[in-house]
Amino acid sequence: MSDLTVSIAPALSAVGAAEWDSCAAGPSGAVDNPFVSHAFLSALEESGCVGGRTGWKPAHLLVRQEGELRAAAPCYLKAHSMGEYVFDGGWADAYERAGGRYYPKLQVSVPFTPATGPRLMVGRNDDPVRMRSALAAGLEAVEAQVGASSIHLTFLEEEVARELEGRGYLLRTDQQFHWVDEGFGDFEGFLGAMSSRKRKAIRRERRDALSAGIEIEWATGRDLTEAHWDAFFAFYMDTGSRKWGRPYLNRRFFSVLGERLADRVLLVMAKRGGRYIAGAINFIGADALYGRNWGAIENHPFLHFEVCYYQAIDFALSRGLKRVEAGAQGEHKLARGYRPVTTYSAHHIADPGLRRAIADFLARERHYVEAAHEEYEAATPFKRDGG
Repeated sequence: MSDLTVSIAPALSAVGAAEWDSCAAGPSGAVDNPFVSHAFLSALEESGCVGGRTGWKPAHLLVRQEGELRAAAPCYLKAHSMGEYVFDGGWADAYERAGGRYYPKLQVSVPFTPATGPRLMVGRNDDPVRMRSALAAGLEAVEAQVGASSIHLTFLEEEVARELEGRGYLLRTDQQFHWVDEGFGDFEGFLGAMSSRKRKAIRRERRDALSAGIEIEWATGRDLTEAHWDAFFAFYMDTGSRKWGRPYLNRRFFSVLGERLADRVLLVMAKRGGRYIAGAINFIGADALYGRNWGAIENHPFLHFEVCYYQAIDFALSRGLKRVEAGAQGEHKLARGYRPVTTYSAHHIADPGLRRAIADFLARERHYVEAAHEEYEAATPFKRDGG
């Protein structure tokens, strides 16, 4: 790979949007996954959600050939393990109790976003295996140079995770719940694939969610206004402060998002008496809708399910999107027609002793995830063979 040069960009502003997106682009030539776009990642940096004293220090890896960007990875030098959704805090505690230093570590991911997508990104006209190998080698060199304990690539495509496993990285699996269009046509067709009892339960939930005179509004593209963002930010802060203790995103981020990525954003807003009372933000991909954050300033039974899950399915069906990915965790999604899906991450651990301990843990964890997947699949509300 002597014809390739590897460097680090300390901010995405050092990389042109067109050249970054040329690596992030999918088969269509467009950036299919909005989270790895220059617009999304730079919005996080320019709003101050990452960088500075956040513990997310940008260190984006770039591979060039004759000066042209051929591959890239969104990478951060981390001083903690927050905002990642693949939890390694136990590894850090154990290592530091044994006298090691776990931080800094290298994190190849989209901050605060548990959605599978490209991480080792390669231009469409390049050899993907060769370029991903160059990126991995570059990460390992940075790991050694800065004295990082480890490299973590989270929410990877399975194919890339397997490639890295062959390179000696440790494979980790987990579970999410996604809705998948199986040719339903519309929401009634989706319900028709369920058992009668489950179908009635969902219809009742949808009716009860709106029974207090609540109306639903979809806002995307040019329809998004600062008033929408003001209302949604209040919902986001309420949920973040109560549930997680520290919201990661600031108000400026949403304005920048509206300026640069409005056509890839869907706000589902609930209104009662002329006032917004709840909302959820979704991102529109080439073939998927990605549900992210939700919040409310009034409590109404089943409104969360309506705004976050059922409206997302309605929108996906209206746009011909094949999946709805509704974020991390949430066994309650099963009863709403979401299926279990395995997610993947890959981990390079520098210390041999720590690596052995984590490898043993992950082998047992993968068996648990596989068994849980089978149980979840058996619990889906869809009709079984024969009716």
